[in-house]
Amino acid sequence: MRIARFTHDDSAPQYAFVQTDKGDGKDYLVVLDGYPFGGQTVRPTGKRLPVDGDGVRLLAPIIPSKVYGLAKNYEAHAEYMHAKGQSQAEHAPSEMVVFMKPSTSVIGPDDPIVIPSYSNDMNFEPEVAVVIGRIAKNVSVTKAMDYVLGYTCVNDVTLRDLQGDDPMWTRAKGFDTSCPLGPWIQTDLNWQDAKISFALNGEDVPAASGTTADLIHSIPEQIAEISSFATLLPGDVIMTGTPNASGTLRPRDEAIVTIEGIGSLRNVVVKD
Repeated sequence: MRIARFTHDDSAPQYAFVQTDKGDGKDYLVVLDGYPFGGQTVRPTGKRLPVDGDGVRLLAPIIPSKVYGLAKNYEAHAEYMHAKGQSQAEHAPSEMVVFMKPSTSVIGPDDPIVIPSYSNDMNFEPEVAVVIGRIAKNVSVTKAMDYVLGYTCVNDVTLRDLQGDDPMWTRAKGFDTSCPLGPWIQTDLNWQDAKISFALNGEDVPAASGTTADLIHSIPEQIAEISSFATLLPGDVIMTGTPNASGTLRPRDEAIVTIEGIGSLRNVVVKD
């Protein structure tokens, strides 16, 4: 099941199930009467809109209370960061490296990623994002997936030139527009082997591709660890890590994150 958040003709944001019509093969929004998080019951209103219809705009599928991220959670990315001089360690640390992005960093499909005036090296990082479905605190690894609503695409946009001088990564990863999410939440995904790819200006970037099968700390382990020190609320997001090399984004670039089984998240880049 796919869950989208959208506006139609500049209306207030609404939620919908995304269904593919067997007749024409197109995706449609089956509009819901409420907020499908935290165990609330929602029902279709009877209204249906084409995803690519006039006046329809997909939004970030959720505005979370908080976004957590895992750094160097793939061996290949840790080696890449070491080679770029961004890390002293050649291999990924044995303990999880967790950071945060604020909710104000979140944007949706086709929204512009804005390069701040104080940065000259803004990087892309394609990842699988986990969306929490119910309150999670001190959950075990074995029970962790019971708290997941679904998954979406995320671009963990990072100011690489600030990262070395910003030990908490607050500006480097938490600036406005640094967390594109979308295009929707997919509730059914092979999270143990989800394929990640990235395209820049229409060209695939093989060096940025990978699979969650290579995660150092698995998704259940991430949920268990984060919930041990913080209460996860419905709609909160965990960015699970970028699998390999990243690269610089420049004004007018088109960045597309694709997760097999979810879809593609497209954004363009502008300069502040």
